Formats: sequence, C-alpha cells, structure tokens
Amino acid sequence: MAKKKIVIIDTSVILYDKNSMESFPGCEVFLPLVVLDELDRFKDKPGFLGENARYVNRFLDSLRGLGRLHEGVYLDNGQSIKVSVISPNIASAPTNTLDWHLPDNKILLQAIELSKAEPEAQLAVVTKDINLRVKCDAHGIKAEDYYRDYIDLPVEPYEGMAFIDDFSDKDIDTLYHQGTLCRECCEAANTFVIAKSNSSSALARWNEELGQLELLSDKHFREISIKPKNKEQRFALWALLNPDISLVTITGLAGSGKTYLTLLSAIAQVEQGKYDRVVFTRNITPVGKEIGFLPGDINEKMAPWMSPFVDTLRDRFKDPTKFEMLRVNGKFEIAPLSFIRGRTFTRSIVVVDESQNATIHELKTIITRVGEDSKIVLMGDTDQIDTPYINRDTNGLAIVAKK
Repeated sequence: MAKKKIVIIDTSVILYDKNSMESFPGCEVFLPLVVLDELDRFKDKPGFLGENARYVNRFLDSLRGLGRLHEGVYLDNGQSIKVSVISPNIASAPTNTLDWHLPDNKILLQAIELSKAEPEAQLAVVTKDINLRVKCDAHGIKAEDYYRDYIDLPVEPYEGMAFIDDFSDKDIDTLYHQGTLCRECCEAANTFVIAKSNSSSALARWNEELGQLELLSDKHFREISIKPKNKEQRFALWALLNPDISLVTITGLAGSGKTYLTLLSAIAQVEQGKYDRVVFTRNITPVGKEIGFLPGDINEKMAPWMSPFVDTLRDRFKDPTKFEMLRVNGKFEIAPLSFIRGRTFTRSIVVVDESQNATIHELKTIITRVGEDSKIVLMGDTDQIDTPYINRDTNGLAIVAKK
C-alpha cells in the first residue's frame, strides 16, 4: 500500500503562485492557520502579491461549499486541502533558542507535530524561503522548493546558439552564394549557428519552419548604423531587427551590450516607421535598502530606473534631451509593471528590463499584453537576482528563454 503523502505549504509559495494549492495531485495539502494570518497582511497590497493573496482567500472560501476545511476538501485531481489540522502546542516545542511564536517557526512546529501524528506518512514542507528549509532540515523535517515552474538548466544557461564544425567547404560556399542551406541541425527554432568547415565558417540562423539554415546578412546593421562587436551581439541584433521574431530573450553579464543594442535598435525601428513607440517596463526591485517613496508623477518616480536608457541615448546621440524629446513626442512610453494589467500594446516594441527579477507569472502577464504588429524583448542577467524566493533556475527570464 502506498504511503500517504502530506504537503505543508508556506505563505511564500502561495504568494509566488496563486494556483499552488492545486498543484499536488494525490497529496494531502496542509495549510497552517498562521499562513492565513500572513495572507491577511498582503491582501491590501498592490500588484501581484495582493492579487495572489485575494485570489487564495476567495478560493478557500469557495472550497467551504464542498465541505469542512478542517476535515479536508477533495479536489478533482485526487488531492485534499486541509486547514489547521493540528494546533501547535508551544509548550511542547523542542528546547532550543528558536522563538516558536514567529510565523515560520509555527509552521515548522506544526510540521514536527504532524510528523509525530502521522509517522508512516511521507511529509514535506514546501517553501521558497531558504531559511525555513534550513530550519526544517535541522529538525529532521523534509523540506523542498516549489518545483512546478522549475526547469532543469544545463551547467551553462541556454544561450540560443550552437557551434557545429562538421560542415563541408561546399556547404559553406552554398550558404554564402545562395543565402540558405537545407540541413537538419538544430532542435530549437531560431537557434543561431556558428557553421564551420575545415577552411571557412559562417554565421546563420536555423529556420525550423522551412527546415534550412539562413545566412545572417549585415544589411540590417548598416541601416541603423550599429556595428556589433562580436558574434553574440550580431545574433542579438539580428533577432531584434527581425520583424518575424516577436519575442526575444537576451541574457548576458553587465557590460555585454544588452541595453545598448535593445534600446538603439528599438528607437531606430520606431524612427523608420516600423513601430509606433517603445514601451518600457521593469520589475521595481532595488539593490540594497529601500530609499523610501519617490516624489512626482509616474515619469518622475520611474526616473531612477530609466538611468541606463538615458545614459545610452546621451552616449549615442550626444544630446541630453533626446530621451525627453522621444517621451514628449509619444515615441517612448514608461509603463510601470503595477499598472500594466488590462492594457494591450499594438505596433509597439515592449522592452522588459531586469526581467530576471520577475517571476514567470509576472512575465506571462506582460507577454499577454502584446498585441498585433508588436515585439517584446526580455533582457537581464540571470546571475544577478534581487527578488526573494526566485533563483537562477526559477526566475521568469530563464524559464521563458528555455521554453
């Protein structure tokens, strides 16, 4: 007989994914009462945290129509959801220096008592709080991350390009003279290929729809007077300028040219009439301590976050007023992430900066805002994450790039 599987969910998981409680088929999902107290503190907050907290409150209220939550309510996927099955006895807590009145420690204590009440069950605390996982491990309680959005990244992150060195000299000649070469060589669409033979090489893109390699042409680069410095910048710029590629992900270290190439190629295409405007948004996650509320309207509040773009334009055009002129003329719009829901951007290039600090659910909301004849660019460095509860493998940028 299979062992009963019990999952204790932490508040961080629910705030990360509002549908997390329905993601454990065949398990008994236990929601400590202290989690509801913590959700109550978030329900009035703006943005995704408040939205997720309110959604979970409504979801639990709807479950009350199916049965009593303290006895367990069964869902269609074979799992059950229980609230406050065991009331932790603070007096019986293990003797150590932990303050058992703190919310995370109450969850840990409930897990300890539940493991005693169900010694034969497979019990695990699911949390995105690293510190809570360490505490659980110290007390002999199994704890793990929330893996629904987790992806298996290779040792090196997905780069979107492949090095293939088994081409013949004739293949390379054909690629240069005809511009295309029929050959199966890649699994992912729009993979950039460094094709190499014994004596020559070429840069190409894998067109999955037509089943052929396509030589990368420099004519687009000359149109906007941008000269890429290496093959990675050449690949990125080609994707940014190709109207057939509606979603581009760019990852790279600081100083690799992500902002420079994205901004200048976007403005160039707007000035050429290919798009009507550039729409900028980002996850507002500061590095270090908060400095408090910023004064002014939306543009003034977003000014500190726009500094990389302003610096790029000043360096390129030698004109400190270039950014303000674009904004006043409607060619550049700032769309804070908090107010992006419900909007639709048509004939626009949507640029999402620092997208490694967004969850996949936040990026999904942004991507679905893109309308007809538009393009969206997600850029960031997956090794520089400032948002709690996400890491190199679970941030939105890494997941979108991989998928």
